[in-house]
Amino acid sequence: MKNYIKAGEWSIIEEGFDPHHHQVSESIFSLGNGRMGQRANFEEAYSGQSLLGNYVAGVYYPDKTRVGWWKNGYPEYFAKVLNAANWTTIDVNIDGEQLDLAKCEVSSFRRELNMKDGYLKRNFRAKTTSGKEVEVEAIRFCSMVDDEATAIKYTITPINFSGTITLTPAIDGDVVNKDSNYDEKFWDEISKANQPDGGYIVMRTKKTGFEVATGMRFIILQNDKPLQVNAQSIGKEKYVASKIEVQVLQGQSISIIKYVANLSSQNHKAEELVSELNKTLKQISQKGFDTMLAEQAAAWAKKWQHNDIIIEGDISAQQAIRFNIFQLNQTYTGEDDRLNIGPKGFTGEKYGGSTYWDTEAYCVPFYLATADQKVTRNLLLYRYKQLGKAIENAALLDFKNGAALYPMVTMDGTECHNEWEITFEEIHRNGAIAYAIFNYVRYTADEAYLTDYGLEVLIAISRFWSQRITWSQDKQQYVMLGVTGPNEYENNINNNWYTSTLATWCMDYTMQVIEKVKAADKAKYDALTARISFDEATETSRFKHIIEKMYLPYDTDQQVFLQQDGYLDKEQILVKDLPATDRPLNQKWSWDRILRSCYIKQADVLQGIYFFEDRYDIETIRRNFDFYEPRTVHESSLSPCVHAILAAKLGDEERAYEFYLRTSRLDLDDYNNDTEDGCHITSMAGTWMSVVEGFGGMRVRDGKLLFNPFIPEKWTSLSFHIGFQGALLNIKVSKDGVQLKNLSDKQTTLVVYGKEQTLNANSELLVKS
Repeated sequence: MKNYIKAGEWSIIEEGFDPHHHQVSESIFSLGNGRMGQRANFEEAYSGQSLLGNYVAGVYYPDKTRVGWWKNGYPEYFAKVLNAANWTTIDVNIDGEQLDLAKCEVSSFRRELNMKDGYLKRNFRAKTTSGKEVEVEAIRFCSMVDDEATAIKYTITPINFSGTITLTPAIDGDVVNKDSNYDEKFWDEISKANQPDGGYIVMRTKKTGFEVATGMRFIILQNDKPLQVNAQSIGKEKYVASKIEVQVLQGQSISIIKYVANLSSQNHKAEELVSELNKTLKQISQKGFDTMLAEQAAAWAKKWQHNDIIIEGDISAQQAIRFNIFQLNQTYTGEDDRLNIGPKGFTGEKYGGSTYWDTEAYCVPFYLATADQKVTRNLLLYRYKQLGKAIENAALLDFKNGAALYPMVTMDGTECHNEWEITFEEIHRNGAIAYAIFNYVRYTADEAYLTDYGLEVLIAISRFWSQRITWSQDKQQYVMLGVTGPNEYENNINNNWYTSTLATWCMDYTMQVIEKVKAADKAKYDALTARISFDEATETSRFKHIIEKMYLPYDTDQQVFLQQDGYLDKEQILVKDLPATDRPLNQKWSWDRILRSCYIKQADVLQGIYFFEDRYDIETIRRNFDFYEPRTVHESSLSPCVHAILAAKLGDEERAYEFYLRTSRLDLDDYNNDTEDGCHITSMAGTWMSVVEGFGGMRVRDGKLLFNPFIPEKWTSLSFHIGFQGALLNIKVSKDGVQLKNLSDKQTTLVVYGKEQTLNANSELLVKS
């Protein structure tokens, strides 16, 4: 664990330059706007260790899977969001010496991610090998208003000399992906051009044929006034730049403002990319940097009005929750139902930037409560539009009759995960997609979604479950063989309790939705069943029989649900008894040793209890929590949040707070020694859940919000906003009770500490604890 980020309620701050932290900081200080994003690479040259990353949403490459053998149904490629043209580059030369912090003496350094206003600022003082000293200030942002645009203002001041400073702003398309399986470069140049005040490159991805036009315009300022310059054009393959020499006096600042736009053929006709690019560059450069920055602050202020969480009395907890919310908001805006949320967002390449089940299990609750209803609806539509591919995926594994297996990893609906034990066995992802439909409808009351889209998905998923089980003559029950649960430190196991529980729930929920849709619109129901050849009587009869006869492992001695058959055959050494030198297991132990151990990567049984807590009394939850948590190493970013929520439900303040800090500061403090690969974006939604569902005790029951909150001893108060079925509420929890504010024109009814409360439009109410 690292602890170099300074505390700040609205800022992430790094003071002093340590090259050993640089790649971690490149992840933490990343920027994005839902349409594109980039790691916090330096503008000037840096010859030290760095992971360059600039990403355009939805643009990917099918990198051939690197295995020496194939199985039927095995994915042919692993889809990757590509490192796109590097637009941040501003090379700086000082009287012929390149400014490079890996080679300079750095006497001061400060980097700040301003989360309130949405920009990154960096200040440093450096001395070259010849002794020339400069101060630099760099400010940049990805515009939330003009979401294909970005801007940088880079200011350099000579401290102890007068001379020539050469600035070379560039667009560099000759980039690589660190995780390329065969060291292949994924882009071809289509066209490029230099212009008096900028230039552009149009690149096309190999195989997939996406085209991205990246262009820049720049202006030079001296003492904050425009300076006429003669720029020397530089052009080579996949590269355009302009070289500008400026004579400077000691103490005299010069600035370059670099306006950049990235336009994709996903959103524009390929033949119109250059003309549209030039229009965008003209528009933003005419606005000017200061206007764009002010618009950025206003856009972020609007977002914070709806999803800020205020924690008084604990600056570390406050900084962490805002950092998580900030990253979520700049990763996904919900404006485009073709896009989804990659586990690393725009902060790194790991996991390919593709879509996992994380979206449905963890991100959906956040967007339901903090964004317009259409945002979550678009996440569901993303899966609905890929249903055909999910049916194809299942057919490749020999499933019939329109059964659907949604991919573990995807960009376009095709399965592209390249580990067999995940691709074939981690089938619980199907259940998470069904649960997201349930969660969405429960929260929004948008039952029309079920009629128009949801039921078709649910039937296809239930058809898969009804074929995936096996009848055991020995048990006289249905069993689920050869699966991997959420705990990926187990592979090819039988009767994972979570997977089997989720499967039976899916079939039961599907039958409930059938009745709702029939009652709401029988004509649409009949049209659907005819189109997909659904025999309701026969197929639901099988669903019912499976539900009734499903084998769910249980240990009568411990009185806990067994994670899978044979789990108690493992040597039961608790995590607290492991030597610290053995952690993390995935970096210290062989895979064979991990698979033979009892250790749990992330919530597995407890994930099921979290989803279906209404089924279990408090003592059942407590027994399972107390049994499984001590065996859990939390080496998945998705693990601490579920444990925080359940610990809060059990009134275990100490552990709830411990897990909250772990999930919220996972990247800021680099808990798992892997933040250099990128931030854990989807688990950040789990951080929000830890606060709102954990300490806030929020649940949805019978169309009403329920709150049963408490706050850790260290906190003075906790405040958050919730959007619910047209009402916008502010909930403030203190030691005295709960202050409820209705910030909308809609009356709402909610339950606080078990008592129903009516909250009139634009009113407030104090409920004593």
